[in-house]
Amino acid sequence: MDPTLTLVGALMLVISIVISPLSSRVGLPVLLIFLVVGMLMGEDGPGGIVFDDFELAFVVANLALAVILLDGGMRTRAETFRVGLRPALVLATVGVALTAMGAAVVAWWVFDLHWLMALLIGAIISSTDAAAVFSLLQGRGLHLNERVSATLEIESGSNDPMAIFLTLMLVTLIGQQGADDAGSALLMLVRQFGLGLAIGPVAGYLVVQLANRIRLTPALYPLLVAAAGIVVFSATNALGGSGFLAIYLTGVVIGNRRVRMMPMILQVHDGLAWLAQLCLFLMLGLLVNPSALLPLAGAGLILALALIFVIRPLTIFVTLWPFGFNLRELGFISWVGLRGAVPIVLALFPVIADLPDAQLVFHAAFFIVLVSLLVQGTTMAPLARKLGLEVPSSNEPFRRLPLDAPSAGDHELMLFPLRGKHWEQPKKLGQLRLPVDTAVAGVFRKRQCLQPTKDLEVSAGDTIAMFATPAVLGELGKALSGRQAPGHLAERAFFGDFVLNGEALLGDVEQAYGIEFDGLAPELSLAECFARRTKGHPVVGDRVTLGPVTLVARATKADRVTKVGLKMEQ
Repeated sequence: MDPTLTLVGALMLVISIVISPLSSRVGLPVLLIFLVVGMLMGEDGPGGIVFDDFELAFVVANLALAVILLDGGMRTRAETFRVGLRPALVLATVGVALTAMGAAVVAWWVFDLHWLMALLIGAIISSTDAAAVFSLLQGRGLHLNERVSATLEIESGSNDPMAIFLTLMLVTLIGQQGADDAGSALLMLVRQFGLGLAIGPVAGYLVVQLANRIRLTPALYPLLVAAAGIVVFSATNALGGSGFLAIYLTGVVIGNRRVRMMPMILQVHDGLAWLAQLCLFLMLGLLVNPSALLPLAGAGLILALALIFVIRPLTIFVTLWPFGFNLRELGFISWVGLRGAVPIVLALFPVIADLPDAQLVFHAAFFIVLVSLLVQGTTMAPLARKLGLEVPSSNEPFRRLPLDAPSAGDHELMLFPLRGKHWEQPKKLGQLRLPVDTAVAGVFRKRQCLQPTKDLEVSAGDTIAMFATPAVLGELGKALSGRQAPGHLAERAFFGDFVLNGEALLGDVEQAYGIEFDGLAPELSLAECFARRTKGHPVVGDRVTLGPVTLVARATKADRVTKVGLKMEQ
């Protein structure tokens, strides 16, 4: 192996990592920075690296996407399927097909292509990208309401089978290989979805059992999960199913079960997912020569803007309107139709098949991804805040360390740095309201470990080490975390000054606060008000305005609001 190649590759990784903090300063998605670094190091850039091995790129890209989807699946809470599964599946099937047809019409017009090639471009750019969505949702500090975040995450993790099906079918038809039978095409679609849906959850359950039944060195558990995930991905693909869907569902099952050393698994896989994204976008950047993008910039820009401002919004409004989304949520979901690595990977199919105009298709897909990341990726966080879709985030510990001992059960060691105005005045440990089944392990102050006693005073700058279970993490975080939420997300500003039970009746609220709810039955509960407005799937942050007050869903359980914040109009 040429040592220069490994040197340049490692330098590209170092450069990309070092300049990645620029993404938050200038508002650019970090994935776009990786792409640009790859293009600068490519044939047309100062790096001058010639890389045109499309088959190698295809293999590497698929493995990288598998790792990203596995990590994304493990961070998707099963509760989100309650509100996001049905709309996301409609988007992943009907939505992808509608997007492909709409994009095909524009591509046929602007590129003057045969209608089959135009359909191929539409199919390639029809699905949103899990790598881009997960990166921007998790990396920008955004905590969206559950209805929106669940729909976006599940859609991006499950819409690849439809896009792959359409792409493979059109590549086969254009290549005139005789497999133009509608029955075989339908069978391909059923096999892609069916095997992915069947294998993923079963494989996830088996991985959980394997990890919990064998004793390994702690560092090997993350590697076991990663290797098992790649096995699931490859085996499903070999059987003709969607490996992307299977490995995503495998991750969902693993992330929502009790697994030994789970905090360490998530921590390592976070790094693996970032490495996969780095390698993927750097490699895809190397594949493209900027000079090849210039001739199609005008037509590509028209298609990209039509996709962003017309095709995606129309598709979202047509498919999601029946599910109870409000206009703000529909507008945001339509805007976050992020294109990323998946369209570029799908665009490799016609190149490998040596189809006519394959290079045009590839460069068009790449250009549309660039525009999507630049336009949508840079504006996603400000738009979410403008539309009021952010909700206060839960307070996580600085570090979680699993205790790999049978007698410890689910307990972990959690570190909470004390920060903010709340901790400027010292407080005694004995006065802190800590959940049951927790214990203070120690207090760190100026590199010294202090013995925890009831009279020990703690203040800003200290770090409290706690033994606790994940079940009380939310309650513990509220008690110890010192993170200061932005003004609009502070609890009183967001939820209001009063906390009511979801089962409280409107009549009782009227009497207690001197409010009149005209036209509403007094025996109606606050929870029922939310159920009517949200078609039975309320989430934290939902609002119902009743005359002079606004009710804000503060906590939910099993599709019912259990705690309500009451905000009086000023």
